[in-house]
Amino acid sequence: MINLLKNILKSQNSQDDNNNNKDLELLCGLMIEAAYTDGKVDATEINNIKLSLINIFSEDPKEVNLVLEKAEINKNNPKSLHHYTSLINKSFDDKKKILLIEALWEIVLSDGEIHDFESNLIRRLSGLLYISDVDSGNARKRALDKKQK
Repeated sequence: MINLLKNILKSQNSQDDNNNNKDLELLCGLMIEAAYTDGKVDATEINNIKLSLINIFSEDPKEVNLVLEKAEINKNNPKSLHHYTSLINKSFDDKKKILLIEALWEIVLSDGEIHDFESNLIRRLSGLLYISDVDSGNARKRALDKKQK
């Protein structure tokens, strides 16, 4: 009986770890997509992605580095935004999705300019994540405020 309970708990922890790793992969994929939207990425953007994943989403720094490296290598693989957002809609609540939009704005703003492609990407993501324009605009304002400090 005790062994059965241990196996069930191990199985649940393993599933939780897989879900957490999958969430991290989704977040990294979207953040790398946002960073590369203007055709270039710099160390500041990569650093902002790492900090967002660690500080906002409470991810493990070692895991972030590993998954981020994989995401950079796979950035040209044809995964549609719908693929990422449909999985995020299934596993994230509205608050976490708004935090994601804010983190994406921070990444886009980290190079000091907003390209039309970048703002268009975030607008499309907001729509696919069922985030209102008001919430996305407020997330952008918070990201701008953080950048100005």
